Amino acid sequence: LKRHHSGCYHCGGWVGSRVSPWWEESVLVSVTVQEIPLSGVSLSAQPPGGQVALGDRLVLSCAVAAGTGPLSFSWHRGGSALPLGTGPRLDLHHVGDNDSGHYQCQASDGDSVAESPPLNVAVL
Repeated sequence: LKRHHSGCYHCGGWVGSRVSPWWEESVLVSVTVQEIPLSGVSLSAQPPGGQVALGDRLVLSCAVAAGTGPLSFSWHRGGSALPLGTGPRLDLHHVGDNDSGHYQCQASDGDSVAESPPLNVAVL
């Protein structure tokens, strides 16, 4: 649903016998579509805690507790404006020393942006 779907709705249909049907309509019902602001953006890691051995795989996942979609995601490290990836997951197959740092995901509904708290990833 989008906000422009707000309005008054009713349904109707033919009732009665095949010989003498008649058209009936329901009462009007008012529908208001409201946007839910983005909130509760969180970040999780596999392995948990963001500690990963050199050369291993790290998967970061971004979740949104509430918000009106469709949602888009971007991933950032160390406050960089340049995104590392898009989508609700960031998959680093073979982590290196340069992958250590603070990671955040950003979620957007097209009108607003919300960020997760940073997660410190440590490559051991």
